Amino acid sequence: MKGFTPLYQYKFFNEPDIKDSYDVVIIGGGVHGLSLAHYLAKSGITDVLVLDQGYIGGGGSARTTAILRSNYYTAEAIPFFRESLKLYENLSSDLDLNLLFDQIGRLDIGHSESAIYGLQTRADFNRLLNVESYMVGPKEISDLVPSMDLRANKLYPVMAALYHPPAGVIRHDAVVWGYARSAKNMGVHVVPFTKVMDLIINQNSIKGVKTTDKKVAAKLVVNATAGWASTIAEMARIRLPISTHPLQVAVTEPLKPFLDTTVSSANLHVYAYQTDRGEVVIGGGVDAYPSYNVSSGLDSIHHLVSNTLKMFPALRDVRLLRQWSGLCDMTPDYAPIIGHVNGIDGFILTCGWGSWGFKAAPMAGKCVAELILTGKTPELIKPFKLSRFNNGEMLNERASAPAAAVH
Repeated sequence: MKGFTPLYQYKFFNEPDIKDSYDVVIIGGGVHGLSLAHYLAKSGITDVLVLDQGYIGGGGSARTTAILRSNYYTAEAIPFFRESLKLYENLSSDLDLNLLFDQIGRLDIGHSESAIYGLQTRADFNRLLNVESYMVGPKEISDLVPSMDLRANKLYPVMAALYHPPAGVIRHDAVVWGYARSAKNMGVHVVPFTKVMDLIINQNSIKGVKTTDKKVAAKLVVNATAGWASTIAEMARIRLPISTHPLQVAVTEPLKPFLDTTVSSANLHVYAYQTDRGEVVIGGGVDAYPSYNVSSGLDSIHHLVSNTLKMFPALRDVRLLRQWSGLCDMTPDYAPIIGHVNGIDGFILTCGWGSWGFKAAPMAGKCVAELILTGKTPELIKPFKLSRFNNGEMLNERASAPAAAVH
């Protein structure tokens, strides 16, 4: 028994034996690896192997809160996430599967003058780069979220908010399943429970992977392993500027509908939304310490619950149903690492996505597929190259996701 596996996967991923060689081997069977496999196959590259050490989509993709948005902060990130959100808007049609994408919008709450200044700056940048995002006051917030505590004399008064109407939530398992099914139907091999033990290297060139059972040759190897990205990179003698942090989330018992949008607070390091089943999903910042431990902790849940109650005190008697944790691959500038690695041929990275990787998956997969197909780096992902950390070209995307940042 290798652990829990959704029953459908026993039938669906009953793949033939892994071949001796492939054009592309993708390490990581989460949303990023499967998205890449889908767009590669659509481009005509179907000699592709996707490997995962667990069940397909069982890592970070199974532990995400799956909030989708594009109201980022920098001129590099805003266009990328704008285009990724557009892909999500049509992804159900592309994959021929209802992904239950619900564009309920998002409110980023400002509790102080300095917070409002930062949110206004984001709103200005968003509009300049064709992302619908604007400031609203207490009256508009009250209309959008009547259940929010808007008393003016609180420690953290709700003074204003950045409103982003196109944002929404999606069924994470449906997205993973849709990408996996599409890739498989086009000829991609998707193989779970197969751990990569090492990379095959010859004169600074990646030639394939070693699994627990065999060696597999490949023209290209892609590292799409999220929290384990630095571990895989070290097999190629590459030290990535990534630290892996747990991210803890909780969900309440079902309630009557009262929250029709997603709400986030940078000052409180918490965000919340209500699912179509009535549960309230509560998340916040990654744990301050790096770790691969996905056990849930009392301190984190106390932080999430107490700060959620500062905005929604009516939830004080509601019971929590469950709590879980995932792993986030955090970079120093809170921006991803995508593309080739200088000095190492045949190795491509798509990692460093932190706590916002799910919303990036469609565009990341499409851009990396284009990179593999053409040999040229698409403009949208050029700023996210690994060499930026040595060239003084670091980005600063922390301001766009402070509720989920290290605190």
